Amino acid sequence: MSEMAKRRRRKQLAYEFKPDPKGTNYLKRLYMTRLQRLTILKWATFAMTGILMLVIQDVIMSQVRFSGATTDLPVAFILLVGIYEGLENGSVFTLVSSLFYWFSGSAPTPICVAVLCILVILIGLFRQLYWHRSFGSIAMCVSIAIMLYEMILFVIGLMSGLTILPRASVFALTGGITCITMLPMYPLVRLISKIGGVSWKE
Repeated sequence: MSEMAKRRRRKQLAYEFKPDPKGTNYLKRLYMTRLQRLTILKWATFAMTGILMLVIQDVIMSQVRFSGATTDLPVAFILLVGIYEGLENGSVFTLVSSLFYWFSGSAPTPICVAVLCILVILIGLFRQLYWHRSFGSIAMCVSIAIMLYEMILFVIGLMSGLTILPRASVFALTGGITCITMLPMYPLVRLISKIGGVSWKE
């Protein structure tokens, strides 16, 4: 056997019997399909948009008053996404986002977590049973949910002595203004929801 053939043979043996590496990168072993990556991107975008709404509300909109009333952008966004995405996904999003809303210190009471979840489940179920998904049906259901949320907060505040009866008009005006500011959110929510394709059917 020639010297060149021996070298080639040694290189081949060294390649074939090369030991496995002692450690592997976890990210290299983690495999996700394109749909899974897009789904994560979709909900991450929803989460970041919700945080943006919270920042805008606390920094800017809380300083703007209309006859003592202001907007409630985080609540509008949570209810809009929760009802738009349907019961299976929307209820989970509402629970997680409302908990974050409470722990951020912006929510008036921890009861708002339960109120938001119940409203999304009941009104979302009603919409799926009787109305097709459209801008009109979504906007109407979310508007009803916003007004009910504000009225429930008013009753809780009244019973706990945190507000007085004449301020009912302020809560109602807050709900009305929030319903108006919810309308421009719809195209954004619809656009984000399209990431990864339609995840549910009615």
